[in-house]
Amino acid sequence: MLPVGCSGSHAPNSTLGGKIDVMTVACLVLAAGGSSRLGRPKQLLPFRGRTLLDAVLDTARGCGFAQVVVALGGSAEQVREQVDLHGCTVVDNRAYGTGCSSSIAASVPALAPTPDVLVLLLGDQPAVSADAVTRLLASRGDAALAVCRYSDGIGHPFAFSAAVLPALRELHGDKAVWKLLEQRAADVVEVSVPGRIPVDVDTEQDYERLLG
Repeated sequence: MLPVGCSGSHAPNSTLGGKIDVMTVACLVLAAGGSSRLGRPKQLLPFRGRTLLDAVLDTARGCGFAQVVVALGGSAEQVREQVDLHGCTVVDNRAYGTGCSSSIAASVPALAPTPDVLVLLLGDQPAVSADAVTRLLASRGDAALAVCRYSDGIGHPFAFSAAVLPALRELHGDKAVWKLLEQRAADVVEVSVPGRIPVDVDTEQDYERLLG
């Protein structure tokens, strides 16, 4: 893996506090949802001339991650046909119906070699910016877990150090990542990011809000 540097004034391999901080950073994009509340594959919703998932992957590629892993599950065959997955390591999660934690557990073994930091992005949250990733990585220090603090609350992207990867592999059930953050609250660093939490598309109303 090569050191990663997102576009912007703060790259994770820049000199911070007089010390050169060189680290390898991988990204996991969770895109395995079954879209049960929406009734159609949300990964393939039209967005800015492409699909919702394409927009997320474009952001990930723009950050220059050492590796981008994409977890697929619901509508995986259609996603493979319609979404540009070039340069990504694709993981098929057949247990996607048990919650996003199953995608994380299935994807961590695909990280090769083990990165220093793993950034988590949601495949249905295309408004998350590369700037948010840059801020998160530049300001997390050596925190085991780091999250973005928007004006209206905590949101993605999240960042996890290599020391947390074994715990991620053991996650089970829905909202397991949030439960992990609660359990290890003392280890979590919140990084300030301007604006409100980007829209997470689960329903038609969410999609309309995103487009609006």
